[in-house]
Amino acid sequence: MDDSVYVGNAGKDAALDRGWLLGHFKAEGDPRRSEAVEIKWGVHPRGDTRAQWVRGEERTALQVLISGRFRVEFPGRSVVLERQGDYVVWGRGVDHSWVAEEESVVLTVRWPSVAGYAVPDSGTDSDSDAGTGTGGDAS
Repeated sequence: MDDSVYVGNAGKDAALDRGWLLGHFKAEGDPRRSEAVEIKWGVHPRGDTRAQWVRGEERTALQVLISGRFRVEFPGRSVVLERQGDYVVWGRGVDHSWVAEEESVVLTVRWPSVAGYAVPDSGTDSDSDAGTGTGGDAS
């Protein structure tokens, strides 16, 4: 077995780390550890809402709708992802939040991977980084 190769299933692995598949919060030596990028497979029930807005964003993000209907909130603007493949990109300094208008699956890619964005685990925000409590959100 090559320890530099990891094979998994996004649905199963996401359940272990609050959706996060890759980022700075994975263990040293894990091929999924990255300081450059974070990837999340977000599975959200209808009505799931980010517990609080992300403010002072230091990363760039890409969010792609796999299924469902997902609304991303920005100051003064809402973007609704409603067709498979719809996506939104935002950069550093853009505050944001989100709500799943229908049961949704969303792939999020953020860069760079930096600590400090986790919402305290209230049991309702499925977008926080797992394990360390230092990472991210659904973005």
